[in-house]
Amino acid sequence: MTYDTNNIFAKILRGEAPCHKVYEDEHTLVFMDIMPQTDGHTLVIPKEAAETILELSEDALAACIKTTKRMAQAAKDAFAAEGVSIMQVNGKAAGQTVPHVHFHIFPGAIIEILKRPHAAALERPEKLDNHAKRIIAALNEKP
Repeated sequence: MTYDTNNIFAKILRGEAPCHKVYEDEHTLVFMDIMPQTDGHTLVIPKEAAETILELSEDALAACIKTTKRMAQAAKDAFAAEGVSIMQVNGKAAGQTVPHVHFHIFPGAIIEILKRPHAAALERPEKLDNHAKRIIAALNEKP
């Protein structure tokens, strides 16, 4: 596959599009999904250009998994959730809407995810900022 350098996540990585950032390191970026299915719905993306997990390098994948685990715990803590779901899909047929590898983190019950379709409605920026701050606070409590 040919990676689309104009996809929204590539633009976010280049600083050409805004995001509600939660965390960043050398290999990954974490931000709030602007069309969340649950409160605290967070996205983890690699900085490496790859459309699907099948094209992602082993090192970038390892970095994503490490960050995803850390962010899942922080989101779970921030929203006092009993559980957390993690989803990663590859290709349009599987439901991938942005052609850049990404992991979804959903704190809370699976039924909440199913109540709101993916990419259904934009959330208010103020609410996303609040959710990002809650996750960042939880992250800072457990280094």
